[in-house]
Amino acid sequence: MPEGRLTQRDRQRIAAGLAAGLSYAEIARRLDRPTSTISREIGRNGGPGGYRPEQAHRATERRARRGTPARPPAAGPPDGKACEMEDGAVEMAVGMGLPRMMARVLIGLWMSEDGRLTAAELTRRLKVSPASVSMAVGYLIQQGLIRRERDPQRRRDIYVVDDDAWYHSMVTSSRQTLEAAEVAKTAAETLGLDTPVGRRLARGGAFLERISLDTLESAERWRDLLS
Repeated sequence: MPEGRLTQRDRQRIAAGLAAGLSYAEIARRLDRPTSTISREIGRNGGPGGYRPEQAHRATERRARRGTPARPPAAGPPDGKACEMEDGAVEMAVGMGLPRMMARVLIGLWMSEDGRLTAAELTRRLKVSPASVSMAVGYLIQQGLIRRERDPQRRRDIYVVDDDAWYHSMVTSSRQTLEAAEVAKTAAETLGLDTPVGRRLARGGAFLERISLDTLESAERWRDLLS
């Protein structure tokens, strides 16, 4: 197998393989690379649905220029200052409305080396039950905060958080708000725009609709900042 970093041409071939619906193992075979290399490359750069070869190549070059400091193993519990930082981040997330267990899983992923952990690794890292992790990851996936990848060789799920998680979370939240706006506007028309309740709902629906559309537009405009 070839040694060294992936080239820009390699990344273009990875993108082509994803577009063709190839498995990670098949893409790796065609590039004569380990499957783990392909999995890490895709996971760090938007996942199978958001992988962009040019952005991935630029991001890798930036990381190489500034260097990557050594960190503790991904599945191990945080120590010292890292533990204090993680606890503080959890409290901040809880204060913003995220349930505590969901906050612990999300921050645990953010603080891991690659932003990629299995359910078993999360269970060991957080010292909680598998059922708690299962409930938390289901919620976080639904909110667009993390995503699930399947490891076909080891037949296990890997939960991933990367830079694009901010984008997907904003989009998911905005779309949910847009749905609420549509409900409010429909109710206003049903009740009548000449009634106090109808007017109140119409104003609220219009406000939520505008905010949601502006947020979706802004998220798309500034998405490249995450690359």
